[in-house]
Amino acid sequence: MNELDRRFCIAPMMEWTDRHCRFFHRGLSRRALIYTEMVTTGAVIRGDRARLLGFHPAEHPVALQLGGSDPKALAECARIGADFGYDEINLNVGCPSDRVQEGRFGACLMAEPRLVGDCVAAMKAAVALPVTVKCRIGIDQQDPEVALEALTQAVERAGVDALIVHARKAWLSGLSPRENRDIPPLDYDRVYRLKAAHPHFPIVINGGVNSIEAAQQHLAHVDGVMMGRAAYQEPWRLLTVDPQLFGEASPAASLKAAVQALMPYIENELARGTRLHAITRHLLGLFHAVPGARAFRRHLATEAVKPGACAQVLADALALVVDTSADLAQTAA
Repeated sequence: MNELDRRFCIAPMMEWTDRHCRFFHRGLSRRALIYTEMVTTGAVIRGDRARLLGFHPAEHPVALQLGGSDPKALAECARIGADFGYDEINLNVGCPSDRVQEGRFGACLMAEPRLVGDCVAAMKAAVALPVTVKCRIGIDQQDPEVALEALTQAVERAGVDALIVHARKAWLSGLSPRENRDIPPLDYDRVYRLKAAHPHFPIVINGGVNSIEAAQQHLAHVDGVMMGRAAYQEPWRLLTVDPQLFGEASPAASLKAAVQALMPYIENELARGTRLHAITRHLLGLFHAVPGARAFRRHLATEAVKPGACAQVLADALALVVDTSADLAQTAA
């Protein structure tokens, strides 16, 4: 049974949504469904699972995104993810990088909907957790009307719990992964048509969602919205997710309060040998239109990277931000 609320999700982003980032984001929204970076099946099966898959209990609800195309390996990794306590297993069918293509997973799987369906069926048979797929509307010369429908039918037959659609094509030939995030035009209407054609199938839209207001507009057409770079680069936006989308209070009274609540986590991580910058690098875009925001960023950028930097560095940076009760109002501006 699909019990997770996917109205608002934070996208899986390589090099960004590590466990420190996810813990920080959870302090800004209790209700967002958050995703790990993509982890390949080979890494899960042969690598350091505690390092790759470990997460703090406070992160729930949290989904594990896997990269792979072998149903047997994906089933094994889904079981491992379930044993670690994840709330959902997600299959990446959208990443356009060369490394991913060479491994026959990611966006290139848009050309093999039957295989994607087999992968989903294997994972569904292996775990009781929800299994979802994140895809593009098509690749290269594919017609998005045909390609997205074919993939949807394949995964729906396999019992997938939801489909997350990045509303852009991926051009595997001619564009870099970075260019694929911006250059292919967004086609939200294609995703809306998919939902209209499959009214009982949960559809989450992704791509270019840069405000909570934009998310609200999408929710008139689809079941959920996934925010990516805006959530990471401008995390202040997340403080208004719970009140605006769920009608609930934010977990922190202000942006400064969110940082102060992070301090015990930082102290524990430093005691385990984590470097301060590994955590504070995710906070650089936190303050928006607040006096002292630039000084906050500058202090962290120069001091948190130094060997032996402690939590006091963050406390000193926070002291540079003007204490204002308008924090929440500014985040909604």
